[in-house]
Amino acid sequence: MIHNLKQQGLSISAIARKASLDRKTVAKYLHQGLEAPVYGPRQRDGRMLEDYKDYLLERLERFPGLSARRLHRELKALGFEGGYSTVTEYLRELRPASARPFERRFETAPGQQAQVDFAEFQVEFTSEPGVTRKVFLFSIVLGNSRFVWGRYCSNQKLETVLRCHIAAFEAFGGATLEVLYDRMKTAVLGEDPDGTVRFNPSLVALLDHYGAQPDACQPYRAKTKGKVERPFRYIRQDFFLARTFRDLGDLNAQFTRWCEDFANARVHATTNRVVKEAFCAEQPALIPLPAHPYDAVLLVERRVTHEGMVSVAGNLYSVPDTVKKRRVEVHG
Repeated sequence: MIHNLKQQGLSISAIARKASLDRKTVAKYLHQGLEAPVYGPRQRDGRMLEDYKDYLLERLERFPGLSARRLHRELKALGFEGGYSTVTEYLRELRPASARPFERRFETAPGQQAQVDFAEFQVEFTSEPGVTRKVFLFSIVLGNSRFVWGRYCSNQKLETVLRCHIAAFEAFGGATLEVLYDRMKTAVLGEDPDGTVRFNPSLVALLDHYGAQPDACQPYRAKTKGKVERPFRYIRQDFFLARTFRDLGDLNAQFTRWCEDFANARVHATTNRVVKEAFCAEQPALIPLPAHPYDAVLLVERRVTHEGMVSVAGNLYSVPDTVKKRRVEVHG
């Protein structure tokens, strides 16, 4: 081809443009009297996964939401030597991606904001075969670094929410200037006619102790809190599906290890930074922990049974015989 073009009087530059080749390549093959090779379309690496097709189809049939990264790890354990991109391309053929609308991204400065929410999961613990339980994942994500901390809980009560905040701030080594909530009932009590959001006083008192302030998503605009809601899908697909857990303690232990080994060790798809490295950069911007831990009592009201017992977090506790009231306040 290039020799025919040369015989037609075209210059090396013109031949290079017409053949989509580099000028030096054209000059080399003209000098050697050879034709430049013509390359066909590159073969897809998906053929490497043909031996694992049945496995992938079985996994996707049982757990359609499994993430590509999770499946890539499983395939590597089975001997697959290909890369993550090979798996994602192959999965597009097995599981075409649905079109999603564009969303505006909101970025925050280091130490500026954390986002909090609960997500419901259903689980059958191996210690209770045949019994399906509801558990709730409290998750808090630092807006700048995307560092995630979470804990599975048996309920979404106020005392649970407050204790999770305390544990999260301790894990972060500080607090953000503001904490953003969806309209979760334990955080937002309502809204005044002028649009002022009324937060739970107990939550406000706790945040004030750490120097933080609450903020709420606009009504029907929960996607403004997408940094914590998108990870829920990631957690469900990459961690929760296709695992077994002995009990709530084992669930949290496995989740903590997964956060350390994968969620906070990965390169975040949006920021293109390793999450835990970004957290190390954000951590100095957090409000330092106060000199004394939050020691305000958590008050809950419980009814005293005829046997002189009260139930707290699923456990029974006796009350003194001198207690005459049928309802008592329990300090946590």
